[in-house]
Amino acid sequence: MTAILPGYFISFEGIDGAGKSTHIDAFRRMMQERYPAKEIVMTREPGGTPLGEQLRKLLLDSPMNIETEALLMFAARREHIAQVVEPALAAGKIVISDRFTDASFAYQGGGRGLILEKLNELERWVQTLPNGSLLQPDLTILFDLPGEVAEARRSKVRAPDKFEKMDLNFFEKVRQEYLRRAKNDPGRFHLVDATQTPEAIWDDLKLMQIGFK
Repeated sequence: MTAILPGYFISFEGIDGAGKSTHIDAFRRMMQERYPAKEIVMTREPGGTPLGEQLRKLLLDSPMNIETEALLMFAARREHIAQVVEPALAAGKIVISDRFTDASFAYQGGGRGLILEKLNELERWVQTLPNGSLLQPDLTILFDLPGEVAEARRSKVRAPDKFEKMDLNFFEKVRQEYLRRAKNDPGRFHLVDATQTPEAIWDDLKLMQIGFK
């Protein structure tokens, strides 16, 4: 059972270099204009809390066992949900997160090759709310881009983290897992063709129909 909370939860997803960060602030402003009475909470994963930001640095910079990596990702997520996401949604706020659980399936599952059932178990454990429902975004905006195009864009990053340094094969596997999840949950995902110009992408985002429960 999916969580039913009075707020609205939106996540931005995509492989590194897909361009989601280019649009997320403008999207926040657009949402604030559409819903001026609603408070908007901007957050990110890994991170979003003081503890999560400490774990973010470890996760993005330190080599570690793949299962350790997944466990730390979900530990940061549990704190994020408890301290930021769930309270904001319970208060009727709009939460916009730069990545959420789909990223763990894409990066640790698709890219790293961790067995998906282990991620499914972590998802159920970490995201099941007291009423027994599973916390998921109401809307996930997925910026889809071929690996080679994203690789060219990432080459402009001055200080890439350990994920941004991965090869094309890794990112193609990440992309395919994102697409698999989008195919399996079409009601939640909005797929953006990130090969378009920034102007065309923004037109796509502006035309989206977003409504609250």
